Amino acid sequence: MDGTLAKPAAARLDILDEPGGRVLRLAGRLDVTEAGRLWPVAMAAAAQGPVAAIDLGGLEFLDSAGAVMLVEAAPQAEMRGAAAEVAAVLDRTRRALATVPPPPEAPPWRPITAIGRATVGRGRDALAGIAFLGEAVVTIGRVLARPRLLRWSDLLRHLDEVGTRAFPLTLLLGFLIGVILAYQSSIPLRRFGAEVFVPNLVGISLLRELGPLLAGVVLAGRTGSAFAAELGTMTVNEEVDALKIMGIDPTAMLVLPRLAAATLVMPVLALLMSLAGLAGMTLIMNTLGYPWAAVQGQLQQWLSLGDLAGGLFKAACFGLVIAGIGCRAGLSAGRGPRAVGDAATAAVVGGIVAIVAMDGVFAVLFFRLGI
Repeated sequence: MDGTLAKPAAARLDILDEPGGRVLRLAGRLDVTEAGRLWPVAMAAAAQGPVAAIDLGGLEFLDSAGAVMLVEAAPQAEMRGAAAEVAAVLDRTRRALATVPPPPEAPPWRPITAIGRATVGRGRDALAGIAFLGEAVVTIGRVLARPRLLRWSDLLRHLDEVGTRAFPLTLLLGFLIGVILAYQSSIPLRRFGAEVFVPNLVGISLLRELGPLLAGVVLAGRTGSAFAAELGTMTVNEEVDALKIMGIDPTAMLVLPRLAAATLVMPVLALLMSLAGLAGMTLIMNTLGYPWAAVQGQLQQWLSLGDLAGGLFKAACFGLVIAGIGCRAGLSAGRGPRAVGDAATAAVVGGIVAIVAMDGVFAVLFFRLGI
């Protein structure tokens, strides 16, 4: 012996035409690799005419892949000369293929039933959201009475994740938004020689509307989805159920630190977004020939502390709602493989829709109050 392993013999398929019909003769080892190579040949031979028999006398080895090929090529053919091991594999494969259930029929289209099912599902989701809101309010009251229930280490960690790590992205987006607004505002105002009023328009827009709104979009896409993914993974792994069994309130341990962190950080993100936008606007105004003194004078004349306070108040409300929607989506995640992804998607979509709707409500409210 030379110490080398002998290469397994490749399977060979011969097609014979005998008086009783077409015969397929196999020899060698018919494993998954050889079955993949011979599959087109066997199917082509079966398509040309019925196969009466398959001669397996020269077959040394057969696995399930090769057995499936033989059964699919000639389900009614006679198996000749098969060894005991080969016959056993064929018998098991035939029984397994025979027990495969047929594909289910498509359910009939019933629009009334579908509308009712969707309505009931939406109603259940609304009730679950109200229950989650009630649990959060009760937990906040308990924590205010006993502050030791709040996990301060988790709060600091979430403040870092939600706030500090989001500063670069917020500054970048704010600066670009300021540049875009300044350029787009100067185009129509230039026709009337009113480019000097660009700082007024951009400043009021950023402080009152765009700063909190864009910071909320950043928070929903970056943090709301993260909250939903984290809590969704814990729900799928039954860690939330384990906390309930141990007598630990998941709302106090998991939800409340995230709500507090998002509420505290959101005004800071909105302020950074507005300041970065004003910096970008100032840069563009300098390129248009207006010095910093002119921009500063316009901002001081037209902006007030109420504009800033209103924007920061809206930002805090946006942060609370976004964090609540993200936590709610994560805790209500299902058990399937797509549960975490669906929860993250629901958190982002729900958060953005919620802050846009709230911004519209605040706009009408501030207008009625004359703020």
